[in-house]
Amino acid sequence: MKIFHSTQEFKSNKKTIVTIGTFDGVHVGHKKIIAKIVENCETENLESVILTFFPHPRMVLNEHSDIKLLNTINEKSELLAQNGIQNLVIQNFDKTFSELSAEEFVANVLVKQLNIQKIIIGHDHRFGKNRSANIDDLLVFGEKYNFEVEQISVEEIDDVAISSTKIRNAIITGNITLANEYLGYSYEITGKIIKGKQLGRTIGFPTANIKVEENYKLIPKFGVYIVFSIINNKAVFGIMNIGLKPTFNEKNLSIEVHFLNFDADLYNKNISVFILKFIREEQKFDGIQALKSQIEADKLFALKYLSILQIN
Repeated sequence: MKIFHSTQEFKSNKKTIVTIGTFDGVHVGHKKIIAKIVENCETENLESVILTFFPHPRMVLNEHSDIKLLNTINEKSELLAQNGIQNLVIQNFDKTFSELSAEEFVANVLVKQLNIQKIIIGHDHRFGKNRSANIDDLLVFGEKYNFEVEQISVEEIDDVAISSTKIRNAIITGNITLANEYLGYSYEITGKIIKGKQLGRTIGFPTANIKVEENYKLIPKFGVYIVFSIINNKAVFGIMNIGLKPTFNEKNLSIEVHFLNFDADLYNKNISVFILKFIREEQKFDGIQALKSQIEADKLFALKYLSILQIN
């Protein structure tokens, strides 16, 4: 998959089939739409393009927006690449871009820059300055600029919206199993491993401290999870704690992974942690010994769970 960081960068001699959206989560509902794009691409000899925006328009148009996303832009790019899309165009969304009228967007972006032949879009899609235009306007523009407009069904759009809402709610409440079911893959957190206070190492449980740079990334409910990462092309399993480490009276959010049967220097490396199961909520213990006993119990629980799945 080719990635372009603006519509102006995009170049193709072939006519394109385009869809537009945030595709946050790239979940099961999204994949049905992507499959339709890929199928049309093959049968009609077109080049497939997903046009998405970054930052999220709500971050730009609403200064007080606290929107949290399922994917960072890099995570989303990797997920889309796995689904057969040929081109991803990540358009910088700023105040200037938001001022484009509906027809300017169609004529200059879709027709001139993306070389569109067909667009597949939801019935509720709105575009142009102040989101003034809708699917009916797009059909008119399609006639005027000679491209086809295919509507995604109400049922498919509802499926995407319902899935996205359920995924976010599940992650916030710690129901990672349900979230993963809707996603069709394990929810991930990506970040750089940094040096912490090494408290885990002093009590016999060394951890990798992960710093997530993107403040818009949705972080799961505080607690302990079973996770895995791909390190040196191998799945390495562990337990992860998200929270404030109340036993140590910490004030800042920490994301720490204790890998099982693995110990290597990972400092300053970027890593993706895939979350399999919620074990328990974060809690404050009476002392270090009580904490150590609970972590040991968490490890045993994780090992038993992984053995049942036959992946450890």
